[in-house]
Amino acid sequence: MRVACCPALCQTGAMIRYALTLCLMLASAPALAADRPMTAAEFEAHTTGKTFFYGNGTAPYGAEEYLENRRVRWSFLDGECKEGRWFTDESGLICFVYEDRPDPQCWSFLDGPTGLTARYENDPQATELYEVRQSDEPLECPGPKVGV
Repeated sequence: MRVACCPALCQTGAMIRYALTLCLMLASAPALAADRPMTAAEFEAHTTGKTFFYGNGTAPYGAEEYLENRRVRWSFLDGECKEGRWFTDESGLICFVYEDRPDPQCWSFLDGPTGLTARYENDPQATELYEVRQSDEPLECPGPKVGV
């Protein structure tokens, strides 16, 4: 295959190598950013005011509504919701505590071309969660089942 080139730019092999290196760097920049966990500021800007629905790759897993002041509302999609909040730990992980579970649940979040990927860092062997969809609507929480 023959590549056409402007004589002023292609007089040396060094210029060609420079141009190819620049193209490869620009093409890989989004992929490199997706490999880096989101900072707290990036995560807050990306999620506040939205509800994200997550799956584990094979089935729906749950949904989380991200409210102002780093408050959250989580549901396993069973109609019950748990109130909580998120913060960052000393290593920069995004950790959640809930009304029924005060021990921190720490995650790293990556923003890729298909949405968020959440890695549970308390147990590296745990399944990753993937964003299935997001909504501007609040999470539906009809409450626990009551009765006999």
